[in-house]
Amino acid sequence: MASKVSCLYVLTVVCWASALWYLSITRPTSSYTGSKPFSHLTVARKNFTFGNIRTRPINPHSFEFLINEPNKCEKNIPFLVILISTTHKEFDARQAIRETWGDENNFKGIKIATLFLLGKNADPVLNQMVEQESQIFHDIIVEDFIDSYHNLTLKTLMGMRWVATFCSKAKYVMKTDSDIFVNMDNLIYKLLKPSTKPRRRYFTGYVINGGPIRDVRSKWYMPRDLYPDSNYPPFCSGTGYIFSADVAELIYKTSLHTRLLHLEDVYVGLCLRKLGIHPFQNSGFNHWKMAYSLCRYRRVITVHQISPEEMHRIWNDMSSKKHLRC
Repeated sequence: MASKVSCLYVLTVVCWASALWYLSITRPTSSYTGSKPFSHLTVARKNFTFGNIRTRPINPHSFEFLINEPNKCEKNIPFLVILISTTHKEFDARQAIRETWGDENNFKGIKIATLFLLGKNADPVLNQMVEQESQIFHDIIVEDFIDSYHNLTLKTLMGMRWVATFCSKAKYVMKTDSDIFVNMDNLIYKLLKPSTKPRRRYFTGYVINGGPIRDVRSKWYMPRDLYPDSNYPPFCSGTGYIFSADVAELIYKTSLHTRLLHLEDVYVGLCLRKLGIHPFQNSGFNHWKMAYSLCRYRRVITVHQISPEEMHRIWNDMSSKKHLRC
């Protein structure tokens, strides 16, 4: 009996070792955490020709969906898809958005789809909690890259990929963060205007014209070997920007052939430059903290660094005082 158990154990170990060896040579790595984000791609030597060098992706987005909502746009095509970058521990922020400006039922006759973007956490308990949250709200998307600050670009590309794959007929897409308050009335009725013909190749937000920061102590440090140029192309602050849905597929496909950068908004700007799409400046998008004032918040589209408690307070005040003039 013992010999049979030993044989079974050895056979199991061999099978797992074979499987792991196979996966290690056929699948790209599923995390990017360093300052030189190269994805590993196995080259099939027998099929290697000079003709396919130009078409092979240098940055293949080969991550699997761990949590997905592929049918979210099936019944009704959204006018607006909102992609919100978040982290596992920010449940309160996600819930505040669900109960305020991100509520999909706020605008009758205008379909809105709200989705939260996440990677994979190193803590299995947090992953399980997010999975349970997903089963309740059905508004979370997760891919199997490591969720970290340096992987924010992968998170945004995941959102672009999702729109292009599962919701390509939507009219507009917004990418924002979980600490942003969005004035949806201004966004929908003053900027996007549902009664007008949808734009194409459209991109707008708070446009930044700047260059790389070489100070290693900076949060936005960019090493010279990763980006040698002295200026970035114009890009919109990642705290909030809007684009027509056709741009999602364009950016995603362009990213496959564009060297990855960890600064998400800069990287999107690089893809836009390759596409010949120029982002429009819109002063309604604020990428800083702004003290609350009913009249002041009525004039903007986004405000940064808003806590879940502030989110509820601002939303309730603005909703209950719509009849007041400034």
